[in-house]
Amino acid sequence: MTASDPKADLLRYLQDARDALLWKLEGLSEYDVRRPLTPTGTNLLGLVKHTAGVELGYFGDTFGRPYFGENPPPWWYTQDAEPNADMWATPDESREDIAGLYRRAWEHANGTIAALPLDAIGRVPWWPEERRETTLHHILVRVIADTSRHAGHADVVRELIDGSVGLTQGKDSMPPGDRAMWEAHRQRLEEAAREADQAV
Repeated sequence: MTASDPKADLLRYLQDARDALLWKLEGLSEYDVRRPLTPTGTNLLGLVKHTAGVELGYFGDTFGRPYFGENPPPWWYTQDAEPNADMWATPDESREDIAGLYRRAWEHANGTIAALPLDAIGRVPWWPEERRETTLHHILVRVIADTSRHAGHADVVRELIDGSVGLTQGKDSMPPGDRAMWEAHRQRLEEAAREADQAV
């Protein structure tokens, strides 16, 4: 067994989740990447915008490496932004702008990860004072979990839009089956759910 590099392992899982999230935008109209598909408004482009902000904050501000520097951050990144401002795209925020910001956030985050040891201490400005100090290792695990969670949201939202499923391009991680097989499978689950409900 080859020795592994813990930082490289963590970064690989983070990058996998990043790639999966962006891939879910491909081939969709402007309407479909923006439209809310849950009662709380979950939408694909909003998930990407949110995760860009997560990386900029956790790997930038936390470790004294603010991405925006002297430049004013966008309206949705400020502390006085309206609730959920980072979870949707306004008509004048293009898909290219948001995806581009997310890629630049990766580069900035990767620079922080490369420059610091896993036990480097940072301070999360928006956490309660008594627990603001944390390590790069903790932040990496937290952001991997958050990004993976949102990639899972994107999986479901994309399937609701056009039926597309899969982990990444060229690797769907799904059992083989055509549309008829999946319809039969879904119907079987529906019947099992009704039967269980009636048995209670």
